[in-house]
Amino acid sequence: MLLQLGEIYYFLARFLREVFLPPYEWKELIKQCYSIGYKSLGLITLTSLITGMVFTKQSRPSLAEFGATSWIPSLVAISIIRALAPLVTALISAGKVGSNIGAELGSMKVTEQIDAMEVSGTNPFKFLVVTRIVATTVMIPLLAIYSGIVAMFGSFLNVYQNEQTSISSFIENAFSQISFLDLFSSVLKAVLYGFTIGAVGCYQGYNSSKGTEGVGKAANSAVVVSMVLIFIEEILVVQIVNAIR
Repeated sequence: MLLQLGEIYYFLARFLREVFLPPYEWKELIKQCYSIGYKSLGLITLTSLITGMVFTKQSRPSLAEFGATSWIPSLVAISIIRALAPLVTALISAGKVGSNIGAELGSMKVTEQIDAMEVSGTNPFKFLVVTRIVATTVMIPLLAIYSGIVAMFGSFLNVYQNEQTSISSFIENAFSQISFLDLFSSVLKAVLYGFTIGAVGCYQGYNSSKGTEGVGKAANSAVVVSMVLIFIEEILVVQIVNAIR
């Protein structure tokens, strides 16, 4: 365990050092941003839309008992912006993006493609690892913002269907209780989640071994470890934000 902790420390320290040193792999970074961000839009859109609609639908009976259905937009906005949008986005990305990174780098490792890159004079760590971690750190927050917008739209569709509330009234009620701290904490969590997904996926893939068995293990570990760390980070950030609030 101590050896593995040492390897993780060295891996992260090397990333923090090389991310600021030239040359910068802009072409590969843009490619990874496209792969992580644009290719995840369909799944994020569907999941977020359903999340907003279902959460609104499930909240209505409880609030209707107290005659407080007008609070639905505010309740949904608080839940989605503070927690659901970054968390749902991160969990989906951990399964889709994290496993892909772990399997891709693991395959390159066991087939000695990474060793071939070192022989050819290319820095494989900067080209493969740094670009992917930076891409996930940048794109996951953007996907989380998009997820929140789509989820709120799904909530509006359900509210409009039942109460015929106008979109201007819905937006006004929804954001009446949202503060700058809520928005900042949501983006902060998304940045932490993105870095975690990229770092864990790259570490598992870059250090995989044992042939094809190692590739599968790297992909599986990338998803499981990322999700565990995401929940731990969620708890820590919520505690810090509540202390500030």
